[in-house]
Amino acid sequence: MAADAPSSLSESPCQTCGACCAYSSNWPRFSTEDDAALDLIPAKFVNDKQSGMRCESDRCSALSGRIGVETSCVIYAVRPEVCRTCMPGDAECAMARRKWGLPELE
Repeated sequence: MAADAPSSLSESPCQTCGACCAYSSNWPRFSTEDDAALDLIPAKFVNDKQSGMRCESDRCSALSGRIGVETSCVIYAVRPEVCRTCMPGDAECAMARRKWGLPELE
């Protein structure tokens, strides 16, 4: 492991945030996934229309933990493309963090 590499996943700003996973029930939509990729997502996390992730209010049902404290995705390895493209500090991240009253990442 390189000296400047994080020593654990817990050092990721995403694991102390989770705001993007609780921004809007319309955000975790399926868009570019093929059927094989969608089949990997457990059905209990997919909405009734089969168009995206099931949400409880604005919060994705696959998000575990407390926003801004400690969070994780219970389907991280098979999460949809929209989840994979939201990067720490990008415009979507900043928008979601503002909604939750969290400071933007530098």
